[in-house]
Amino acid sequence: MIFSRSFENPKYFEKPAEVSSFSFFTFCNSNDTLTPPRPTITHREGEQMAKGVKRDMKRSEEAIDSSIPSSDSKQLSRSKKPKTSPSAAATDDDTRLIGKPVPTDEAIDSSLPSSDSKPSSCSKKPKTTPVAAADDDTRFIGKPVPADQAREKWPHRYESKSRVKVIDPSNGEADGKEIIQAKCHYTKAVIDGVTFDLYDDAFVKAEEGHPDFIARIVEMFETVDKKLYCSAQWFFRAEDTVIKSQAHLIDKRRVFYSEMKDDNPLDSILSKVKIVQLPPNVDLAEKEKALLSYDLYYDMQYSMPVTFTTLQKESSITKSDESSVISGDNSSNGVVEKKKNNKISKPTKIHESKECEMTLLDLYAGCGGMSTGLCYGTNISGVKLVTKWAVDINPHACESLKLNHSETHVRNEAAEDFLSLIKEWEKLCKYFHLLGSHRDENTNMKSEESDSEENEEKPNPSDDEFEVGKLLAVCYGDPNKVNNKKLHFKVRWKGYGPSYDTWEPFDGLSNCMDSIKEFVSKGYQSRLLPLPGDADFICGGPPCQGISGHNRFRNYTDPLKDPKNHQLVVYMDIIDFLKPKFVLMENVCDIVKFADGILGFYAVGRLVSMNYQTRLGIMAAGSYGVPQCRLRVFLWGANTTMNLPQFPLPTHEVVGRGVVPVEFKDCIVGSDVDKSTKLEKSILLGDAISDLPEVTNYNGKDEMEYGGAPKTSYQKYIRMRKQALGKDSSKRKMLYDHRPLELNEDDYARVCQIPKIKGANFRNLPGVKVGTNNKVEWDLSVERVMLPSGKPLVPNYAMTFVGGTSKKPFGRLGMDDVVKTVVGRAEPHNQALLHPNQDRVLTIRENARLQGFPDHYKLSGPVKERYLQIGNAVAFSVSTALGYALGKAVKGVCGSQPLTLPVKFPDCLGQLSSVNQVSQESE
Repeated sequence: MIFSRSFENPKYFEKPAEVSSFSFFTFCNSNDTLTPPRPTITHREGEQMAKGVKRDMKRSEEAIDSSIPSSDSKQLSRSKKPKTSPSAAATDDDTRLIGKPVPTDEAIDSSLPSSDSKPSSCSKKPKTTPVAAADDDTRFIGKPVPADQAREKWPHRYESKSRVKVIDPSNGEADGKEIIQAKCHYTKAVIDGVTFDLYDDAFVKAEEGHPDFIARIVEMFETVDKKLYCSAQWFFRAEDTVIKSQAHLIDKRRVFYSEMKDDNPLDSILSKVKIVQLPPNVDLAEKEKALLSYDLYYDMQYSMPVTFTTLQKESSITKSDESSVISGDNSSNGVVEKKKNNKISKPTKIHESKECEMTLLDLYAGCGGMSTGLCYGTNISGVKLVTKWAVDINPHACESLKLNHSETHVRNEAAEDFLSLIKEWEKLCKYFHLLGSHRDENTNMKSEESDSEENEEKPNPSDDEFEVGKLLAVCYGDPNKVNNKKLHFKVRWKGYGPSYDTWEPFDGLSNCMDSIKEFVSKGYQSRLLPLPGDADFICGGPPCQGISGHNRFRNYTDPLKDPKNHQLVVYMDIIDFLKPKFVLMENVCDIVKFADGILGFYAVGRLVSMNYQTRLGIMAAGSYGVPQCRLRVFLWGANTTMNLPQFPLPTHEVVGRGVVPVEFKDCIVGSDVDKSTKLEKSILLGDAISDLPEVTNYNGKDEMEYGGAPKTSYQKYIRMRKQALGKDSSKRKMLYDHRPLELNEDDYARVCQIPKIKGANFRNLPGVKVGTNNKVEWDLSVERVMLPSGKPLVPNYAMTFVGGTSKKPFGRLGMDDVVKTVVGRAEPHNQALLHPNQDRVLTIRENARLQGFPDHYKLSGPVKERYLQIGNAVAFSVSTALGYALGKAVKGVCGSQPLTLPVKFPDCLGQLSSVNQVSQESE
């Protein structure tokens, strides 16, 4: 007999079994040992299948019986009648009866029970109406649950006299949902000679070729038409969840509790399984000790589409009130002790006072958009979060970070080198017996720059001998370009100035241990580098260039082996080493789409394997008050002692979000929000940039005055002074980075020919016409226009881009537009980037406003690098909303549903500074 799990929310399981491709968020069937979706079997089908299987079994038994000759068959190989002698009562020498036969009367008497004997519990009939058992080996035993108690505990089973009650969809339930009606409930059953109690754990029959399901029996009942049923509450193996093909990351004995349940015929139960609930982060030795008496264990709950959470208290496990956290054993000899009041400890609130400060490590930090927004949002929720460390491989992005975050230790290095460095740093701290010692948070380490004028360069009396003055910095890598990565210290030589500073390998400074100890001690005191437990929160967006659509050589079979995707592994390795309380990962949507979402499976699997609660969602930037539609994947992680942050619900309508595959709709945050929910109107391009002064293609100024007041509430908010973020503010309010990429003469000439109307592009230039299928072609009736340089006005690449169907080359935006995605390039050759009213591309500052960056946020580096920093950043309003959600989780006030943001978000954030002051200073 084959049975299947059916789930209360059919949205995630409604694809038919014959479909060969499934989304990241549904159970899929592939050739890599994934558990397929089980098509829901109706109760009638289940009964028919049960009858069919029993009928087949009966026929098989009859066939077997018929194949055995009767006792008087003449076809027996030994047909001679055996002699009466006992020794001859065997068919061969090794098989025979010995001794005298038992007298017939004694044999008959011994088979009958004595007058004072009691019938066995298995054979004793209940005193109620006889139950129509599925067969002799499957039946309920004992008295039924008293009717009043059964109706109180399972009221939905006693609402109709019909066999099945169909829920009215108008009541908010799933269309056509059936609830089998019960005649009575039981607490015990016998299946194949084994007694099962209510709340026992068991294997349930699955499809042939697939592992049997694992469930907890939470109901046993006889239906109104005298059928035997049970309700199964499911446990999930890792491969049954979104971890799928990366289930090897999870202990095979670990399963995940769920609140998903459905009904199956009683004889679908196969056998018992012993499952124990373990506390979060139980010691490995204790875990192994506990599992000596159990088959499986669980310590987290799984819920759709992508959420793993800590079980808060044992009452959530639907056990009886007297049960312990160990299931499947009613004895008092459990390994895991019950907590006070039968509860597992609640999540910790780490923000107990206003002075409490959380530290943040920003990996792949870029110019700091993600961490800055997170800190801002967390701070306005009442929790202080400070970016203590930041790491990025781009030197210009690091300069931008330093420019805006003087309090942050910014490291310009590869993430894998940073991981090696902090591991070596921990070894040094252990060597000098620093771990666990008191730290003076006021200890400061002077930076290399602050020491630059300390010593004047002067001749050294000996050219052959140098003496270490002091150590300035530490790194792991190959700073001297000798193809040998190792630990290095930057040395200031005694008697020499900064221009003579060098990077020296640690193993070459064995005679300078006093200097090394001094440097490491000061670094430990000032938290120069994070040690395990130092970083409360790690955020970052590890680049996965191997899945980019621009990469023609993508590895579809095993993306994790592609070096261009290795940063995802490095990111998780850093988390594994530093063990923060909270984690937030950002990435492009391809992480859950490319190669069946294997990189997404890996990310979730790694966090769960490290005992982090996880929640995945997709957020549209425009839903949080910026004029762009970009979608990004975010993955929360939280230590099992913390509250797992929720995703913040949208505050704004989204225009033209783009094509979203059906399988991802339920993971877009707010996709299931009631349509009656009132959202703010979409922020448009004009709402963001209409107040900025006019500039030309040749403007090269990095600073200028505004020249006018803000025109919209969004512009008032975006002009916030630094003090609104807890920073020092300058006396004079200036506008930074309002300069465009300077186009060459040919491109500038082309831009000047594009009409100043929304949607105009190269198709509006002379010599181009649109043919069939929306493809451009040359207008042969018009002579091709040439530029003074001798190049054509309409370049060939514009005509052939996307097969001649694209309208993007030299496209002009409209003030009522919403930009699809802010990109990291400013060339107009294949993107619509032209200003609505001016002959130029959007400036760096205009792009920054589309991403929600405050105007005070300065950028560093060449113009193209600044565009890249903005394009690669997380939208500021999105990271701010996520920071607000984090703060609520830290304070312990987040619920089980997505978080509602403050009214008028993000404009309301400007109230942190005086609106009057902003208005006065802007004029």
